[in-house]
Amino acid sequence: MTLLATSTAEHRNAVKILFYGQSITEQDWWREIAADLRKRFPFADLTIENRAIGGHSSQLLHRTAEADLYPFYPDLVIFHVYGAHNHYEDIIRRIRERTTAEVLIQTDHLGKNDKLDEPTDPASSPAQWNSFMNYNFLPGLGTKYNIGIVNQRNIWKQYLKDYQLAPEALLKDDVHLNENGCQLMAAIVNQWLFYQPRTSRTDWENLVRNLPAPAMADGKITFEFEGNRIDAINSTTTAEVLIDGQPVSAQRGVYAFTRTSGYNGTNWPCLLKVDRGPTAPQEEDWTVTLQEANDDYTSFNFTLTGSKTGPDGSGKAGQKFVSNSGRIAIQPEDWNLNFSRKVFKKPLPADFKIQWRSRLLGTDHLTAGDRVILAQGLTNGKHTLTLSGMHSGEGVGGFTVYRPPLVAKNP
Repeated sequence: MTLLATSTAEHRNAVKILFYGQSITEQDWWREIAADLRKRFPFADLTIENRAIGGHSSQLLHRTAEADLYPFYPDLVIFHVYGAHNHYEDIIRRIRERTTAEVLIQTDHLGKNDKLDEPTDPASSPAQWNSFMNYNFLPGLGTKYNIGIVNQRNIWKQYLKDYQLAPEALLKDDVHLNENGCQLMAAIVNQWLFYQPRTSRTDWENLVRNLPAPAMADGKITFEFEGNRIDAINSTTTAEVLIDGQPVSAQRGVYAFTRTSGYNGTNWPCLLKVDRGPTAPQEEDWTVTLQEANDDYTSFNFTLTGSKTGPDGSGKAGQKFVSNSGRIAIQPEDWNLNFSRKVFKKPLPADFKIQWRSRLLGTDHLTAGDRVILAQGLTNGKHTLTLSGMHSGEGVGGFTVYRPPLVAKNP
């Protein structure tokens, strides 16, 4: 909220907001919030995306987040998901390890079969699932990771009581919202999207710091920093970029894979995630071609081809795959074809290709610009940036350094 609130006509902050979750998050209530934020903060350069995937509980979403969430590096995440609490926490922990995003999580609204007088004991166990998640686990998660929590469930109950409504009055089926439900959810979440100058700015500035560039000497700038991302600000120069003495492209962590092709034109990825292999990736497009697949995709063969690497090996369902180049790894549990086939009923076309892209989150060559991401996805620690080959009279206005609040135990 700091970037939103401090944007002015003279200094427009770029702000990235991500809605993430399942089919509830896909519903139109998020559009009302996006429109309201654009109205309330007209001087912010807003990028607002919704990458929610219906039907994907936390057991699946903690895998899809590898492509959808962390590489996007949002400034604010608005999040809700059903499913296993341990994988819910995995997502929140990784947001705090890999990004500097503010996070707002939502407790559950009431489904058709939920009761207004349900138990609300904060010491409840998973045996009382709704009470455990909404009054024990999620509030505890908010405290543990210093994130915002919308107590949506209590407000929802109060609204139903005030207007003497049953839970289904705000639903179009057992759980999904009708138009009135969407309006209520938007109104509830919007109440939490406000700026607190004393806390918001301090918290943000501890994680994201704008620092002056040191003086250039012999066409070179050397700058030590701590974090996992660094941007150049107001660059008027070209330069070669090194991190810890190596080109940015030689750092394995600064590559990310995009979401893979959707099943039959849906947004359900055919692969929940793709892993980096033992060899550093490069920027290129990847294509999987299925062969000899049975009807429910529990058995199939496949080949992998990279746009630069070329043919890169073959594999089978149910087996771990590492490409010949070592650039790509696929875990057997990350194939999403069988689940998608069950839900959507139709098989994939015979010539269907599963595609994704490997992206470099940074650059080996700085160019002039207001803001240039030099490297993102580094280990969250101390690094040395070197810019070389600069010319007299050119330079860099400064750097923005991003330091997530947590350091991954196994990065």
